[in-house]
Amino acid sequence: MTSIRQRLLVWLIAALTVATFAALAASFLAARDGVNELFDYQLKQLAFSLRSQPYATAPPGDFFFPDQDLGADFITQVWDRSGTLIHYSRPGTDLPRAVRTGFSNVEWKGQEWRVYTTLEDRRVIQVAHPLALRREMIAAIAQRIVLPPLALIPVFALIVWVGVGRGLAPLSRIARAVATRSPASLDPLQTAGLPAETQPLVGALNDLLERLSKALAAQREFTADAAHELRTPLTAVKLQIQLLETARTPEEREAAFTQLKQGIERSAHLTEQLLTMARLEPEALERPFTAVSLDELARNVAGERAAIAHETGIDLGVMEAAPVAVPGDVDGLRVLLGNLLDNAIRHTPSGGRVDVAVTRLADGAVLEVTDTGPGIPPAERARVFDRFYRRPESEGTGSGLGLAIVKRIADRHRAEVTLEDGPGARGLRVRVRFPGPSAKPAPS
Repeated sequence: MTSIRQRLLVWLIAALTVATFAALAASFLAARDGVNELFDYQLKQLAFSLRSQPYATAPPGDFFFPDQDLGADFITQVWDRSGTLIHYSRPGTDLPRAVRTGFSNVEWKGQEWRVYTTLEDRRVIQVAHPLALRREMIAAIAQRIVLPPLALIPVFALIVWVGVGRGLAPLSRIARAVATRSPASLDPLQTAGLPAETQPLVGALNDLLERLSKALAAQREFTADAAHELRTPLTAVKLQIQLLETARTPEEREAAFTQLKQGIERSAHLTEQLLTMARLEPEALERPFTAVSLDELARNVAGERAAIAHETGIDLGVMEAAPVAVPGDVDGLRVLLGNLLDNAIRHTPSGGRVDVAVTRLADGAVLEVTDTGPGIPPAERARVFDRFYRRPESEGTGSGLGLAIVKRIADRHRAEVTLEDGPGARGLRVRVRFPGPSAKPAPS
C-alpha cells in the first residue's frame, strides 16, 4: 500500500541529503581554491623578499642563510646569470631549475612540489614547497566543514518526520471521523480548522454524503409508495378470491374469475413497473453508452407490441423512421419506448391508431409516439411524470409509473420530453428530443 507519509519522508530526506552534500562539495571546492591561492601568494611574496639579498659567487655551500630559513616546508634557490647556484635554503634538498617563470608543479624524488620562479636583476629566484602540505591542510579544513552538517542530518530527518506527521494529522482526523460514524449518520464533516489542501477532499466527502442522503430518502419514499400501491391490488385480489369461493352459479364464478384475472394482471404490471423504476434509481450502476439506432429500435419495439395492438383493435405502425443514431443505453431506450407504446395502447379505444416516428434533426433526433385516445389536459401534463400519479378518470391497469420511468430515462440521456395534442387536437403526442451524437451522457 502506497503511503503519503513514506513518500514525503523519502523525498524530503533525499532532497535534504542531496542539498547537504552539494553544499559540502561547493564549500570543499571553495576551501581548496582558497588554500591554493593562499599558498601561491606566500610563494610569490617569499620570492619577492629574496630580491634584495646580497649573494656572492662563492661555492653555494658557503652561502646558506640559516637565519632566513622559513621552515622545513619551504625551499628557496637562487641562480646567477651564468646558471650557478648561489643560494639555497635547505642543504641536501635541492630542486631542478625551473624551465619557465611563474607557477609550475614539479615531480622530484617521488614527491610533488609547487614551484614559483621569477627573474630579478639577471638572477633566477625559485621558491617551492611540497603539495602534500596543501593536501593535509585541505583535508583538515574539509573535515571541519563536512562533519558538523553530516552529524546534523539525523536531526534534520527527525524534524522532517515530526513536521510531516503534524502536516498529515488533519487527514488522520478526517479518517477517524468517518470511521467512527454510524451508517445512519450522514451529517456533513466539520471543515473548521482544516488546512486548505484538505478542503477539496472534505468538500467532496460532504457532497457525497449529501447525495447519499438524498438517494436514501428517495429510496425510503419509493419503498413507502410501492408498499402503499401494492396494498390496494393485493387486497383486491384477496377479495376477488373470496368472491370466487362463494360463487354459487357458473355466471357468478365466471365474473369473479374475470375480476381475479384482471387483479392479477394489474398486480403483475405494477410489480414489473416497480422493478423497472428501482433499476433506474441513482444508486444503480449504469451501463456505458453506445450508438443506438433509433429507427431500428422503433421498428423492433413496435413489432413486439403489434399483436397486442391488433387484439384490441388498434392500428399500430411506424409512420417514419429516418436512419439516425444517438449515444445511449439501448436497454433503457427500449424501456422508454415500450412504456410510451403501452400507455398509448392502453388509453386508445378500439378502432384508434398509434403511430411511431423517428425524425432526424441537424442537432439531434426526435422520437414521437402519437395516439388517438382521450389525451391529457394541459393543466395535468406536468403532474403525469410524478410517481404513482394517475388521472382520476383514467381506467385500466395503469400504475402511474410509466411516464415517470420515461422521464427518468430521458433525463439520463439529456433528452427533453414534451406532451402535445395529437393531430386535429385529438389524442396525445409524446415527443422525446435527443441532443446531437456528440453530446455526452447526463450524469446520474
